[in-house]
Amino acid sequence: MGLQSVLRLIYPPHCIACPEPVQDAHGLCPACWRDTPFISGLVCDQCGVPLPGEDDGRGPAPICDDCLTIARPWDRGRAVMLYRDRGRKLVLALKHGDRLDLARPAGRWLARTAAPLLNDRTLIAPIPLHWTRLVRRRFNQAAVLAQALAAETGHPCRPDLLLRRRRTPSQDGRNRDGRFRNLDSAITVHPRGAGYLPGRRVLLVDDVMTSGATLAAAADACLAAGAEGVDIVTLARVAKDG
Repeated sequence: MGLQSVLRLIYPPHCIACPEPVQDAHGLCPACWRDTPFISGLVCDQCGVPLPGEDDGRGPAPICDDCLTIARPWDRGRAVMLYRDRGRKLVLALKHGDRLDLARPAGRWLARTAAPLLNDRTLIAPIPLHWTRLVRRRFNQAAVLAQALAAETGHPCRPDLLLRRRRTPSQDGRNRDGRFRNLDSAITVHPRGAGYLPGRRVLLVDDVMTSGATLAAAADACLAAGAEGVDIVTLARVAKDG
């Protein structure tokens, strides 16, 4: 019996969300899988929020009301799950609970969700943190997710492509317009990263999308620096009730 088999007997793998034992490490048990609001079926082509109806593959790409109202600087977007219930708990565990072990399953989920957005010109890049927040938190959760996605797909990743040049106040409690004003000119392409953008499509990665203000600021920066186009993928998407 090999060492890994012995370790599995002594320390059997358990669900990443509860103590329930599972067959394979870094996964959810059946009950937690059912309780996690993964997004499937018909989705908005620009932000990934679920839409009513079925995807028959015909006609124009479906767009949600928010994306019809707000001019998005990126082309297409997807999200793995809704930011509620167990989905919210998983995101917060990664972001504030130092649960870096969640990056591995999240990378698999992101790879599956982002598959329609990837091509041979894709460069993966995370939404940046301001250096003061990075020092306090010790890691950028978006960068952790971006690197996990790159490991799953084999696409190149530039964790330092973007730079948050000023510390923005929290977005919590701000309305949609306030969120966009708060991020105005806050993100730019790092001087070391500009040479990677011509001829590339950038896939921006973040943990949560609410209004899309942060992703829009990052997409604008990439396009201004010569990126061929920008797409986005997030681990979770805040959606309106009803």
